[in-house]
Amino acid sequence: DTGTFWTTTGMFPQEFIICFHKHVKIEKLVIQSYLVRTLRIEKTMSKEPFGFEQWVEKDLAHTEGQLQNEEIAVSGDGYATYLKFIILSAFDHFASVHSISAEGVTVSSPSQ
Repeated sequence: DTGTFWTTTGMFPQEFIICFHKHVKIEKLVIQSYLVRTLRIEKTMSKEPFGFEQWVEKDLAHTEGQLQNEEIAVSGDGYATYLKFIILSAFDHFASVHSISAEGVTVSSPSQ
């Protein structure tokens, strides 16, 4: 629902965490956002949301008056239990994230 979204308070960085119920392997993320300039994604395979490691950092293109649609194909180790999304900067005082889809997700049991 594009009417529902996470919005910032005008100060950066802003962050939120998404939890998966099991270890998963992610091949691609699709993100719809508005006015996000720099987005960092961190991941962890811990049972609790701590010990994050940087996974992806991306500068998004400014799209005046419309949502940014960003596909991030991840290579290498895409295993995670939690993903932390950090909006490092924006094109305005306020930015929003409208949807995040994890594609190519497979449940896995990697050794730790």
